[in-house]
Amino acid sequence: MTKPAVVVAGRERTDRYVVRFEEVDQTQIPLVGGKGSHLGELSRIDGIRVPAGFCVTTDAFQRLMAEAPSIDERLERLSRLAPDDREAIRALSEDIRRTLEGVTIPDDLATAITCPLAKLGAQAAYAVRSSATAEDLPTASFAGQQDTYLNVVGPEAILQHVSRCWASLFTERAVTYRLRSGFDHRKVRMAVVVQRMVFAQSAGILFTADPVTSNRKVTSIEASFGLGEALVSGLVNADVYKVRNGEIIAKTIATKHLAILASPSGGTHQQAIEPERQTLAALTDAQVVRLAELGRKVEAYFGCPQDIEWCLVDDDFQIVQSRPITTLFPIPVAADKENHVYISVGHQQMMTDPMKPLGLSLFQLTAMPIMHEAGGRLFVDVTRALASPAKRAGLLELIGKTHPLMSDALQSILERDDFIGVIPDEAPATAPAAAAKAPIETDPAIVAELIAHNEASVAALKNDIHAKSGPALFDFLLSDIKELKRLLFDRQSHQAIMAGMEATWWLNDRLQAWLGEKNAADTLTQSVPDNVTSEMGLALLDVADAIRPHAEVVAFLQHVEGDGFLGELPNLPGGREARDAIQAYLEKYGMRCAGEIDITRPRFRERPTTLVPIILGNIKNFEPGAGKRRFEQGRQEAEKREQELLERLRALPDGERKAEETKRMIDRVRTFAGYREYPKYGIIRRYDVYKRALLEEAERHVQRGVLREKEDIFYLTFQELHELARTRGLDETLIGQRKDAFRCYRALTSPLVVTSDGEIVAGSYRREDVPAGALIGQPVSAGIVEGRARVILDMAEANLEPGDILVTAYTDPSWTPLFVAIKGLVTEVGGPMTHGAVIAREYGLPAVVAVERATQLIKDGQRIRVHGTEGYVEILP
Repeated sequence: MTKPAVVVAGRERTDRYVVRFEEVDQTQIPLVGGKGSHLGELSRIDGIRVPAGFCVTTDAFQRLMAEAPSIDERLERLSRLAPDDREAIRALSEDIRRTLEGVTIPDDLATAITCPLAKLGAQAAYAVRSSATAEDLPTASFAGQQDTYLNVVGPEAILQHVSRCWASLFTERAVTYRLRSGFDHRKVRMAVVVQRMVFAQSAGILFTADPVTSNRKVTSIEASFGLGEALVSGLVNADVYKVRNGEIIAKTIATKHLAILASPSGGTHQQAIEPERQTLAALTDAQVVRLAELGRKVEAYFGCPQDIEWCLVDDDFQIVQSRPITTLFPIPVAADKENHVYISVGHQQMMTDPMKPLGLSLFQLTAMPIMHEAGGRLFVDVTRALASPAKRAGLLELIGKTHPLMSDALQSILERDDFIGVIPDEAPATAPAAAAKAPIETDPAIVAELIAHNEASVAALKNDIHAKSGPALFDFLLSDIKELKRLLFDRQSHQAIMAGMEATWWLNDRLQAWLGEKNAADTLTQSVPDNVTSEMGLALLDVADAIRPHAEVVAFLQHVEGDGFLGELPNLPGGREARDAIQAYLEKYGMRCAGEIDITRPRFRERPTTLVPIILGNIKNFEPGAGKRRFEQGRQEAEKREQELLERLRALPDGERKAEETKRMIDRVRTFAGYREYPKYGIIRRYDVYKRALLEEAERHVQRGVLREKEDIFYLTFQELHELARTRGLDETLIGQRKDAFRCYRALTSPLVVTSDGEIVAGSYRREDVPAGALIGQPVSAGIVEGRARVILDMAEANLEPGDILVTAYTDPSWTPLFVAIKGLVTEVGGPMTHGAVIAREYGLPAVVAVERATQLIKDGQRIRVHGTEGYVEILP
């Protein structure tokens, strides 16, 4: 029977089971897997030596799978397992591996695999490596998830190890990795690389970007004696070299006790290194520089940073593997090749998760500064501000007050002297004294008027958008975004926000100098008027009050799963009242959600089940009327604190003046501090209107067959959607590519500061005034509190008890309803004027933010002590 023809590298071949490296390129991952395709490409690069070999294709794997009994049913069961169900994964994956290794390789397949050995050397030694189709990809490396066998000798041994490689697709670690990464076991195939063995005197790994700092201009080389497996498996400490621009900039020579060498009978063995050689360098400096040049050549060919495995034989380097480095955070794209410094927008907005393209593009349209996208996050280029001596001082002072770690990172870049140049300051334009604007008056009517203007504008938007569709809708939205920006950057609105912030800073500075009081403004800002975010948390206590008397409703809510439960409530005694209370809450706050600056995130009104655990917690933990009592208690505490401070000031020299100035600033804080939260509320209300209109437009595209589902628009930018409305045409592959990229971005951690070299610059707290072992952060709400730590990453899973301390990555306004049930707050991200800090002060909760890795270092249930005045957290015995 004639075998099916397969086209490879522009020619037709009849053997579908084996293909030489020279016949393979990156388009053939489905045939030879990630590792095989990379070896094929490597063999094409001038000056790069690759040991000869061939790939056993995925067609061969499929042939074997067809011989395995009940394999489809087992893969179906495997695909349904949860990534954390380790016992079930272990048992089922082991069963599948045993089944595959027990299948006899058909004769024609065995002949096809062993035939190339006649030319390469039948009794030569080979490395047999797994090469899965979901491996060594630009978005997922799967490094080390399948098996590699070294120094395999003879056709029978090679067939045996090819079979083991096929089975290694279902190791426990590989299965778990795929489940966590969203890859379907039934769609992943396994090819196998059979490659002439290289008996290296030294071997190791080369990263064309520094794996520690992510700097793309620094090559990192790790080297040891013998085969590279000793280094990869962690058996030895490696020599480490850093190379930049052809020069070694750092070198560490390790003491190397062991080497892995090839055994004469096949396989490998460990061998002790002679004492006199243990501290010798595995490479000369000249070899290091030459190897770094080869790495750059490979990187240039593939177009992205590479993780390369190399061997040194007789002063000649051979490359045995190369894969993309998938853990690097992407670099914002610059229009030039100059040095740039970018700061994270997400750390200022309390949303460090990746955003989908529609969310990114809409926020870019809304914001005043130009924002650059990388890794699904937004960044602002501060290079010119840092290069200007006058602007630099102001920038560092402002950032230092809000994000000290970010400020320290920027300062460390400036201290290098060679990354950012200096540009002359522009001569300031001198305005006539009469033209200087008077400071804003301390008048509550100003805040009321600003809010009223915003309310009227949103009402007009809701009224005018209904009749809009197609291109007219997008023209209308662009026009309304201008109105949003007008309100957002209104001079008086900005003055009101700054008035509250500046008065806070004044109080903290002066009262510490005059009275020795740290963060004195914290108590003074409790229960200020017009804070829409703190009101949102208290309002949910009122919802609990409406539901609490109705036992059947409470019981029903304890087992709610779907978001359609509001429609079922009227069937219960008291259910109509409960539904009306929740709907009234959603009418005012339903546009909020975690990560709300991303318009694509589901809102409370779309997923009201998010609120159910919080409502039930409020019913359990509070008495009726708790919301009003909580606000009044905070107001009285602030008033009492005010009187105490003023009395102490009057007792000082020149005390009447100091008390009078302080009283003016306290009035100013209490007038304007609440308004700090309103502009963002205005943004999110408009986003909610935009989202409803865009989803209605998306539904029309679904009806036309252009989109598969409405939510696909989340993976298109606003500009692309506008174009889609005009042309009604769309590249079908684009949305799938964007979904893959977003999945990759979710695995990355957003940096505070990143440079155009890709270097992630981390700041540090330079403090010595904290106890040993304490976790340092930034103090944002005064007081000391002890309690049980509740580490919560998803507010929908919160199960808080009175007295708990919330520990989380970040909080935005949507988390406020949780604040009424806790007595302290610790976050990994934040600053004194971010939303979580503002609300913590309003509620009188001691809080420390910007505590690095808090959710990892603090375990759920541990007792901790939060020093909100000094800015550190102690983990108690």
